[in-house]
Amino acid sequence: MSETNGSAAKPDLAVLREEIKQTRADLGETVQALAARADVKARAKEQVVQTRQRVLTQAAELTGRVREAAREPVSETGARVRANPAPVLLVAAGLAALVGVILIVRGRR
Repeated sequence: MSETNGSAAKPDLAVLREEIKQTRADLGETVQALAARADVKARAKEQVVQTRQRVLTQAAELTGRVREAAREPVSETGARVRANPAPVLLVAAGLAALVGVILIVRGRR
């Protein structure tokens, strides 16, 4: 800063006001972020919503797989012709995981 007549030059008031305005805005955003992190109940609800959406998506995928499996060709003896038994295991494992997630979510309520 330059000195004139023994005193420091005063900063521009408009610049100071703009800096104060920006600092207040930054502080407000920081406070909101901290409040959101401290709100455990809201975070838990959001986690439940996300888990529910993920489970519904998995259920829809598994339903599609089951429907595809139901359309598999049938042999002359009436038995289903299956090229690979792995999809049945995947469906069973997916359903077991779905039931487990539902039980966990309900247990936390």
